[in-house]
Amino acid sequence: MTVSGAPRTGVTLRLLDKADKEIVKLDRAVLGAFYKFQHDFRRNPDAGGFDLKRLEGHDRLWSARVNREWRALMIRLGGDDWLLVSVKHRGHVHQNLDRFNYGINHITGAIEYVDLQVVEESVLRRGLTPLAAPAPAPTPHAAPEPALPQQAEEPLFAVYTDEQLADLGVVGSLIPIVRKLTTDDELLGLAEYAPRHTGEVLLRLRDGVPYEAVMEQVAAPVAVAEAEQGPDSDDWQAAVDRSQTVVITDDEFLQSILEEGDFGRWKIFLHPTQEKLVHRRYSGPARVGGGPGTGKTIVALHRVCHLVRKLPPGRDKPLLLTTFNRNLAADLRARLLSLGGPDVLARVDIAHVDQLATRIVSEADPGNAKRRIDDTAALREWRELLVEAGENRWSAEFLSDEWNQVILGQAVTSRSDYFTARRAGRGRSVTRAERAGIWQLAERFTQRLETKGLETHRQVAERAARLEMARKARIDRRSEEREERGGLDNLHVEAGSGAWLRYRYRHVVVDEAQDLSAAHWKMLRAMVPSEPDDIFLVGDTHQRIYDNQVTLGSLGVHIRGRSSRLTLSYRTTREILRDAIRVLGDADYDDLDGDADTLAGYRSVLHGLTPALRGARSWDEEMDLVVEQLRAWHDVPRESTAICVPTNDMVTQLAGRLARSGITPTEITQDGPRGDQGVHIGTMYRFKGLEYRCLIIAGVAEGLVPRTSVDAWERTDPSRHQRELHRARSLLFVAATRARDALAITWHGDPSRFLAPLLPPR
Repeated sequence: MTVSGAPRTGVTLRLLDKADKEIVKLDRAVLGAFYKFQHDFRRNPDAGGFDLKRLEGHDRLWSARVNREWRALMIRLGGDDWLLVSVKHRGHVHQNLDRFNYGINHITGAIEYVDLQVVEESVLRRGLTPLAAPAPAPTPHAAPEPALPQQAEEPLFAVYTDEQLADLGVVGSLIPIVRKLTTDDELLGLAEYAPRHTGEVLLRLRDGVPYEAVMEQVAAPVAVAEAEQGPDSDDWQAAVDRSQTVVITDDEFLQSILEEGDFGRWKIFLHPTQEKLVHRRYSGPARVGGGPGTGKTIVALHRVCHLVRKLPPGRDKPLLLTTFNRNLAADLRARLLSLGGPDVLARVDIAHVDQLATRIVSEADPGNAKRRIDDTAALREWRELLVEAGENRWSAEFLSDEWNQVILGQAVTSRSDYFTARRAGRGRSVTRAERAGIWQLAERFTQRLETKGLETHRQVAERAARLEMARKARIDRRSEEREERGGLDNLHVEAGSGAWLRYRYRHVVVDEAQDLSAAHWKMLRAMVPSEPDDIFLVGDTHQRIYDNQVTLGSLGVHIRGRSSRLTLSYRTTREILRDAIRVLGDADYDDLDGDADTLAGYRSVLHGLTPALRGARSWDEEMDLVVEQLRAWHDVPRESTAICVPTNDMVTQLAGRLARSGITPTEITQDGPRGDQGVHIGTMYRFKGLEYRCLIIAGVAEGLVPRTSVDAWERTDPSRHQRELHRARSLLFVAATRARDALAITWHGDPSRFLAPLLPPR
């Protein structure tokens, strides 16, 4: 679909999807010349100096002078309407002109351009030029040399005929190359530069999806409607409206696309699968899953813009965009402003769930002056209570979990309700008599917090959920009364309430849904009427870093039949992705609705360096390895590099070591990085939602990842032990997938058990 930020006037210059991938790699001086070229060309393509000429043997492909050495390649759509497809060195423009292939796809009706030489080179490459890495120090845990890809016995797509591939929309000129593919690396090399539809078709086939299913799920939804009687191979103006292009409206607009990284591309060039999810009308709550870097958050932001544009005019904020912490909420606000502008932002309420819960409770109890404490502080209160009570039947950790997950999580308000509350997944069973004792301790704990003027975020969330559910009950009761009166409002009742009682929102969009608690979901469910397009959530339970196990269906959020999954990562290289998935092991993960989730078919189209794994004898020596690695990445801007560690003490110590080594450190706090300069350092929890070109995960040692205390649960509470191991694995998985180009993992002493799949047998 063509996107434009301003009405067309005079010359129209468009940018084709994936052309930006070549342009952004240009030397800074050449990129500057390109910016000047496009500015001047949009003003007057007939001005001298462009040397505008049609390439020999091509009826629509033209070249134009960018500077002395570089040329822009453009397809002339008609008149003064041009489509920019590439910027190449002049020495490569007139060589082997048959390699430039373009046309209108007979299935999708979209314009597609392929440089066959670029695709072939990408297929043949086994790896890009690696970022500098220091020579590995001798260590008994050195990483093995990466094995060369094994050749398959036969080409990957030998079972499909040329006609079958063409019927799915695979570009005809690429089919001879497709026939030669024998490894997944070669396939991903092709997918990186091939038109997106071709790449998606081939990846789905390779993942084992049946041919008929690929036709139904990938080709059919984007096929030109029968009413149009198929695409006209000569109607380029109609084709451009079906294509992934953008009209260049001004210099700043183009610069934002090219220089904002993945987000700049995703602001404009959504993958067809993503675009379908954004614009689909859902009959109820819908979920989009997928691994890191697949664009879930981008889909959520585009979904917000789509829903806002369907709203009637007004100044209210009928759409809620929420996530689980303050950092991510601030990032969502900045991205939504960049994507949709101030008009979209003005109609959206952006708040993290605890902020939202606090707002609801404060509205009901404006005089509340209690101090909020986190789970760690609450656990200390539990320990002190047990000491004072002389209670030794239960540990503080068990009681804290029981209170959070069962009593608060299910909004249990009475002793009798607790006797019948479900405790699925809690591991240890408890008798009725034991429940009575636990309930008595929970009451004493609540009174203790009340006396001290304290409350936890979970308490606030649970109270907010009850308040919103009560509000919903009043709304539903009014609705029933209105129906009984034949659709007429009771003005006396409404006036007496002081306001017209309505749901707070028409739509709710949730990012990082896997980390919300049951109370959060009850609150959100009560805030929006059960109607089409009511709740849209994105998340991945493989990235769950808090112990909030929920089944959405039991909380009134029914996503069955409306759940989709994204499988292509656009951020992390296949080498980093491979090792990150190995860290997860064979553990089972849920889909937020009681079934299993999987990363099957999850892959990257990017290629890079194998992650570096290095061990040291002590933490002091390991910090030296970190400094050495950072110096090896001297050509990468410091603010594009980061280090994550298991503990706050390690953050402090490592920051001091960097400063003494002449490297500026910048700590990541709960409000984000403290400054714009220097290498970012923080605990693993701080890295959710962030990304960096180069990343070091330090301190990945046994006893730290996972922490030693986790194994104490293995005999006393096996279920809790498995949950804690899940969380620790997920935290390391999240940290590893924050790296875009290069990843280094270090440890001292024994490496974490989670690294075993990445290391040779000891």
